Amino acid sequence: MAPYVHEEVKDMKYELIYIIDVALEEEARKELMERFNGMIQQNGGTVEKVEEWGKRRFAYLIDDKPEGYYVLVHYTADPAVPKEIERNLGITEG
Repeated sequence: MAPYVHEEVKDMKYELIYIIDVALEEEARKELMERFNGMIQQNGGTVEKVEEWGKRRFAYLIDDKPEGYYVLVHYTADPAVPKEIERNLGITEG
């Protein structure tokens, strides 16, 4: 029986959904979306598709707000990238 050779996982497909404060103007919202895309690309990932779902109501209030602007991003990246994005979420405003 041949020994198992572990192959390093390179790129995997991911989806990221984030919610932007509806109080942000369109220009600020676009800049924030570019920051997220840039964060993926700076870490070696590739943004494949961005879907703006738009303004939607929450099931319950979040930070005293009844709705948010939803964005879905499809991207390919190394398995470490989602952790890096999550780590950086705390410093993102809006």
